[in-house]
Amino acid sequence: MTSHVGRLYALAIALLVFFVTWAAVAAKPWATTHTPAKDPRLAALAAREGRIRHESVVVARIVRHRWAVYRVALRKRQAQIAAAKQAQVAAAAAAPAPSVQVVNLPPLTVTRTS
Repeated sequence: MTSHVGRLYALAIALLVFFVTWAAVAAKPWATTHTPAKDPRLAALAAREGRIRHESVVVARIVRHRWAVYRVALRKRQAQIAAAKQAQVAAAAAAPAPSVQVVNLPPLTVTRTS
């Protein structure tokens, strides 16, 4: 073959045959269509997934309940703190101001000889 066009056509046809063959082999037309036996590992995995989903629902319910109890206790504690602050402010306003006493002490000096 001395024609360049002929070589290009031959190369194109060879590539086309190659890719069509590749697609046919990848499709596995000879494989049987019956369903394979179920793998026991997959069944165990599906059962475990179901248990974990159920446990996550239970845990989420417990967390929501504990959070609700905490919020109620927090509101109660905040009300107690606010009442204590108001009582402290009222007591401080009713009590007389403490008197201040100024004391003059002699200077503290320590001398040591070696």
